[in-house]
Amino acid sequence: MFKFIRADLRAYGGDWTAQGFWVMLVYRFGRWRYGVRPALLRKLFSFIYKVLFKFVQIVTGIELPCEVVVGRNFVIDHFGGIVISGYAQFGDDCRIRNGVVVGLKNVDEPIAPVIGNNVDIGAGAKVLGNIRIGNNVVIGANAVVLIDLPDDSIAVGVPATIKKRKCTEAKECL
Repeated sequence: MFKFIRADLRAYGGDWTAQGFWVMLVYRFGRWRYGVRPALLRKLFSFIYKVLFKFVQIVTGIELPCEVVVGRNFVIDHFGGIVISGYAQFGDDCRIRNGVVVGLKNVDEPIAPVIGNNVDIGAGAKVLGNIRIGNNVVIGANAVVLIDLPDDSIAVGVPATIKKRKCTEAKECL
């Protein structure tokens, strides 16, 4: 747990006052508690996690349940209005901003998006349903993504349209 917390702090540039870092701290504690033995002690830590989760949710406006699979260098850039389904998955080096929703498209189908590596999700974007977001993708502000996005693409608009990113041979995309 502490290795992940140190890595999260580095991802936030050492700024322990960033609300996104607070959320990640509670998230890491929530993931860690699953491995605590004996069961009675785990239940105590689960209660503490639920209190901390609700506190950080109220203070920051960010909902990141510990059931979400998050890769390394996950950064929540701006706080407020962020809701992530417990079924979602994020790869490495992802960044999200305020007002983002990553979740279910239908309540009857509890499957949320699987997001690849190096994905940047703009403010107010909605990424919903049983979809896959490729690597090196940019999702524009206020875009509504309901379909799969291939690697090296940009999604803009409502509903989102897909555009190819211009990438060099060194895999640097513009």
